[in-house]
Amino acid sequence: MAIASLKKGFGKPKPIKTTSNAWKAISWTKVQRKVFKLQKSIFQAAKSGQNAKVRRLQRLLVKSYYARLLAVRRVTQDNQGKKTAGVDGVRVISPRQRLELVKNIKGNLKLKPLRRVWIPKPGRDEKRPLGIPTIQDRARQALVKSALEPEWESRFEGTSYGFRPGRSAQDAIARIYLSIKHESYYVLDADIACETFRSEIGLQCLK
Repeated sequence: MAIASLKKGFGKPKPIKTTSNAWKAISWTKVQRKVFKLQKSIFQAAKSGQNAKVRRLQRLLVKSYYARLLAVRRVTQDNQGKKTAGVDGVRVISPRQRLELVKNIKGNLKLKPLRRVWIPKPGRDEKRPLGIPTIQDRARQALVKSALEPEWESRFEGTSYGFRPGRSAQDAIARIYLSIKHESYYVLDADIACETFRSEIGLQCLK
């Protein structure tokens, strides 16, 4: 019954003309409210261990027109890297093209190769590789992320801060300060290669 009620408003949208004015006329408050409501349901279902319901809601969200609108907006307008091109060379798209992109990221897509660039490591002479997807692939990634994030937010530890919504480096610094101000402590700084790192060895190193 809950699934049926959530589907209301997430079905086929009314046709929108692909014009610049149509993009500007979108009620983003309504779009965000609809997406957040479904994400909240995913979070609650995951928290209570209803895995089958989580998968149904995630599929519903990925197919949602509102979620696709929001994903395209984040990639093409909100994100800092919005003017970074992938292998197709596309940097900026018009409002008309954004509406076309909303249609194009529906369903299964074949991803294009990444554009590889080398960026300097802070404070070092070394450089590290960075793979840049196309705008369409980034929009699709943002869409999938919006469905996966609520589930994993329900599972993560309360004291983890990396790449989580609503958390920052300042929150991690504050937590560290509260943890160490009254007692001695150790700081471990390490890069871990998952394919070679064994849990037994890791535990011995941490003891």
